[in-house]
Amino acid sequence: MKPIRIAVHGASGRMGQQVIDAICREPETRLVGAVELKTPVDSLPLPDGSGSIPFSSDLLYIIKRCRPQVIIDFTNAKAAMSAVRLATKYGINMVIGSTGLTTEELDEIDKLAIKNGVGVVVAPNFALGAVLMMHLSQIAARYFDYAEIIELHHHLKADAPSGTALKTAQAMVSAREKPFRQPPQKEKADSLGQNVEGITIHSVRLPGILASQEVILGCPGQTLTIKHDTTSRECYMPGVILATKEVIKRKGLVHGLDSLLGL
Repeated sequence: MKPIRIAVHGASGRMGQQVIDAICREPETRLVGAVELKTPVDSLPLPDGSGSIPFSSDLLYIIKRCRPQVIIDFTNAKAAMSAVRLATKYGINMVIGSTGLTTEELDEIDKLAIKNGVGVVVAPNFALGAVLMMHLSQIAARYFDYAEIIELHHHLKADAPSGTALKTAQAMVSAREKPFRQPPQKEKADSLGQNVEGITIHSVRLPGILASQEVILGCPGQTLTIKHDTTSRECYMPGVILATKEVIKRKGLVHGLDSLLGL
């Protein structure tokens, strides 16, 4: 089987650089092109020293010249949507790690993917430990009436609450099939975070932090804490590679890695 041909959208960002390195180390994938908003040169040296690839600010140029099977996007919601509309038109699958996509935008992605016969994986978090944290929180949600989420990220993260926190809360409420309960005094507490069906999400944005999420569930006489810490962006790469291999087998939108892991 030939390696999957991949282009990276957002190649100069921290995640983009990590993705490029991971692709070059994976024998079943091949990096063929890279896109960034500003490109001072027209080629990008590969980190393994095996050569260079076309590098451009024009995604359409990279699509036509490099013919990728999958585009991996780590940019922002606006840029990701532009990439989806173009990539699906040309029959290219996508793996998206950009956060801040709305429900309406996810619906549009699904329709575009189905219409053009391609797959799109959108994941709020590619760390396998974080996916398991969300899964375990969903299981525990059925047995507790109260829950809160504390999520911490670096100060440059644009959205708050994080996509991971929102997806966690939504999954927990779905498992219960009813909102969580809240103490009466919380209804007038302006200092608390965003409320999602009874779950209060507290967001922290500070330099020195990469990513962390803590789900705290409570009932009379006990609490349960489920926590995941990200100490290096390297932890996201197994999930990205998994999504890249799976997306070419699917049609339509896959939201989150849980289904890819069989959870």
